[in-house]
Amino acid sequence: MNTTALIAEDEPLLARALQSELALAWPALHISAVVGDGESAVAQALAHQPDVLFLDIRMPGLSGLETAAELADAWPAGVPFPAIVFVTAYDAYAVQAFEAQAVDYLLKPVQPERLLRAVQRVQSQLASRQAAPAGLDASLAQLRALLAGGEAPAAPRLQVIPASVGQGIRMVPISEVLVFEAADKYVRVLMANSEVLIRTPLKELLPQLDPTVFWQIHRGTVVRADAIDSVTRNEAGRLSLRLRGRPEALAVSRLYADRFRAM
Repeated sequence: MNTTALIAEDEPLLARALQSELALAWPALHISAVVGDGESAVAQALAHQPDVLFLDIRMPGLSGLETAAELADAWPAGVPFPAIVFVTAYDAYAVQAFEAQAVDYLLKPVQPERLLRAVQRVQSQLASRQAAPAGLDASLAQLRALLAGGEAPAAPRLQVIPASVGQGIRMVPISEVLVFEAADKYVRVLMANSEVLIRTPLKELLPQLDPTVFWQIHRGTVVRADAIDSVTRNEAGRLSLRLRGRPEALAVSRLYADRFRAM
């Protein structure tokens, strides 16, 4: 069976260069798709189910990490999850995070010697999976740690959130917030009886939130942990939860379902 790969890189010259170097380092590897953004990477990876993903960290739309997280949540049950190699311009925080989690990465511009080592590691990883097939657990744990660690130092904790309301500014105490939910270019900030919209992206808010108080349950959803009232599992095994003070059910992605493993 041929080994297949997907390349996600928003710079066409770098994508072609990586493809050319891979042809030398791994002649038997078949590139099933080359895409330039995270959303396309998710769609094509689900369509082709490649064995290996080469994901650029900085892409339009979803980042490489967010692309991997989205795929982990949508990946078909029973199909081995791809080996992942992240590709990045040098970033000390990203490199430290990858090394801490034993995740392979390549620095731009990709050097043939380093690519060959990455190829050898991936080949070994794929061979190990054939000998003892594993589920998503290891990949999910790595992705959770990478997303939690981020690529920058922790920011000061938020105490209040300034939000535009009409012609004025409403100062929302963080103690009143139940949910942060990404919505297009905004983030919905939900309280018990009201909500406001802010323009700060959720990925910028996360380092300012206390992770013991606010739990991420989905790529676009963060909830106040002590407001969780109930968690339910549907027939397909997917989790959702409800919060005290809010009427809606909120989906829990596969990536963060381990918080509720006791269920």
